[in-house]
Amino acid sequence: MTTGIASIVFVLLLAVSMAHFMWAIGRKWPVKDEKRLAQTVVGFKGVERMPPKLLSFAVSVIALAAGIIGLSLADKLSGGWWLDALGILFGLVFLARGVLGYTAYWAALTPEEPFRTLDRKTYSPLCLVLALGFLTLVILRLL
Repeated sequence: MTTGIASIVFVLLLAVSMAHFMWAIGRKWPVKDEKRLAQTVVGFKGVERMPPKLLSFAVSVIALAAGIIGLSLADKLSGGWWLDALGILFGLVFLARGVLGYTAYWAALTPEEPFRTLDRKTYSPLCLVLALGFLTLVILRLL
């Protein structure tokens, strides 16, 4: 069971990592126009451009590292308390981001469409699934 959960967490984060890497090297996927891409994946009021490429690259690396941590959590004998702590940290970060996406505060900061709709239907639920995955993996390690 833990291997399946860890695999799902890894695959989801690998996809996130790959998307951010594509943006870091200047690709406009999944849309061709930078302004529309920024409105799709950033969503802040009045956004016209994507964030700096270095930031996209950093998010790509962090997402990939989180996925690897997720895989590592499936092995009860690996790591130790620090791996559990990283799993809890990633779980709480994804939980916070997932919940934030449903607040009026976040909606006011990120009103651009299609981000607003995608955040409610895809981005925030994805974060909640990842949070559940990380926290479940840590709990299963401790049992």
